[in-house]
Amino acid sequence: QAPLVESGGRLVQPGDSLRLSCLVSGRSFARYSGAWFRQAPEKEREFVASISLGSDNIYYADDVKGRFTISRTNIRNYLYLQMNNLKPEDTAVYYCATDRRTAQSMRYLATNDIQNWGKGTLVTVSS
Repeated sequence: QAPLVESGGRLVQPGDSLRLSCLVSGRSFARYSGAWFRQAPEKEREFVASISLGSDNIYYADDVKGRFTISRTNIRNYLYLQMNNLKPEDTAVYYCATDRRTAQSMRYLATNDIQNWGKGTLVTVSS
């Protein structure tokens, strides 16, 4: 699949909201599950959220549940991550990813097993 390009990361204050976007080039996005991962400084990349082809199955990491919302528009080839009530511990580089396997399985795949990655966008939460 063609490249993934994230955007929307920036410096925000605790409690703020931010929406990340991921443009998936090409026509086959509707055939892929989508997900967001993040990597904080000196930490491993971790799962944030995933969404199935038709948006009927969605999964979140426990520490973002209720604050973050993943969504997609297959026609426009976009994957989104709406982040509310941001906390300093949300500071990280956020990556979008796609894979032909299920959204549920993307929670558990090793990062080097996932088929497609963007280059990331930095979110910094600080007062």
